[in-house]
Amino acid sequence: MTDQPPVHEPTTRRRQLLGRLSLPERTFITDALRTETVGGMLLLGAAVIALIWANVWPHAYQSVLDYTVGPSAPLHLDLSLATWAKDGLLTIFFFVAGIELKREFVAGELRTPSAALLPVVAAVCGVALPAILFALVNSGSGGHPGGWAIPTATDIAFALGVLAVVGSHLPAALRAFLLTLAVVDDLIAILIIAVFYSHGIKFWALGLAFAGLVLFWFLHRRGVHGWYLFVPLAVVTWALMHESGIHATVAGVTMGLMLRCHREGDEQHSPGEHIEHLVRPLSAGLAVPLFALFSAGVAVSGPKLREVFTQAAPLGIVIGLLVGKSLGVFGGAWLTARFTRAELNPRLKWADMVAVSVLAGIGFTVSLLISELAFPDDPALAARAKTAVLVGSVLSAVVATVLLKLRNRHYRALCEEEERDVDGDGIPDVYQEDDPAWRARVGESARPTTGGEVGEGGEGGEHEPGRGSGHRGRSGQSG
Repeated sequence: MTDQPPVHEPTTRRRQLLGRLSLPERTFITDALRTETVGGMLLLGAAVIALIWANVWPHAYQSVLDYTVGPSAPLHLDLSLATWAKDGLLTIFFFVAGIELKREFVAGELRTPSAALLPVVAAVCGVALPAILFALVNSGSGGHPGGWAIPTATDIAFALGVLAVVGSHLPAALRAFLLTLAVVDDLIAILIIAVFYSHGIKFWALGLAFAGLVLFWFLHRRGVHGWYLFVPLAVVTWALMHESGIHATVAGVTMGLMLRCHREGDEQHSPGEHIEHLVRPLSAGLAVPLFALFSAGVAVSGPKLREVFTQAAPLGIVIGLLVGKSLGVFGGAWLTARFTRAELNPRLKWADMVAVSVLAGIGFTVSLLISELAFPDDPALAARAKTAVLVGSVLSAVVATVLLKLRNRHYRALCEEEERDVDGDGIPDVYQEDDPAWRARVGESARPTTGGEVGEGGEGGEHEPGRGSGHRGRSGQSG
């Protein structure tokens, strides 16, 4: 008998896209998305109130926007409430975005090149294609190419608010991808704002703002503590950045990036994680909804909506958000898989990536901000751009909802499997399945007892409460 040649198993496995998150990362993502979901609901509510207010009592709405508060000297901070919302409140939003980005680089999905490739490529393509489509639509004589950046942003809070409203379940990997995509997207957005929408730079103010940032970094690195020191320093730095002509939100994202987001010694949380935990509810629950209240109030009527689909600038925004974002994000993800020979998580399909890509077309907060920055001398055009942002975001939300609903039963099953905790120890079972001690413990507690057999608790014919193979545990119920 001739011996058969040995069969050699491949020594390398293909990298998996959208695979299972580590337990610490999953816990962080869950906590962050919970806050963002609540913020998204408040954001939706604020946008609706703004629309009603602006269309039922337009003069009252405009008078509130134009109401001026603040000192005129020495840094010209006598600003309208609308400007305070745009330049002040959104600085808090971008501060949190800066911390998120820093954390992603040191502990999250962006810490290794292989893990970072998917969200980075998807985000870059999701920014480039909407800008290209907008430029093509506005390439004619009646176009306004200066608004190319408006449809490039993704609003994670609005997207999660939509998911909460429609009751759609997304597995943790897809939610993590959407959050990381939005973080990279925010970085690109702030770079665009800093480079393309800063005018009349005053170098003395910019130099002092830079000195404030250096002092902020130095004190933080030296381990100095105390909000009473850092908050006034941050406010002064923000005011100097605002005076310099660079958009003031740049100060927020820069300070966020300066925070240390890795743990040292016996720290349970890094300073960045601790500060983000404190500031994120302020950003998601107050700053962003108030910005929406002061920015989303645009006149909506038949003629106004007709202008969205008949004029180049608003039409380019709608096409950029609905088509450009979807194709860009999906195309970037597909290209990553194609040219790195990575494989998609077998529990998911490329159709799931299509749905998430359409969801990324919800561009609200940053898109509204860039609408004002792109057309500062034409309020009517800026208003049409805002209307187009709302229309494009709503259309993306509707299409994404339909696509997600088609797979919602499958998503629900995946979420229940991810959250199942048979032994009630607070750790999902999927993270303990390879532990022999856990299998023995669960197998013993789940063993059926019949007739005269006596279980571990000494009671015949009964399962221990909260256990058993058919019980999903305290965290197994998907919300």
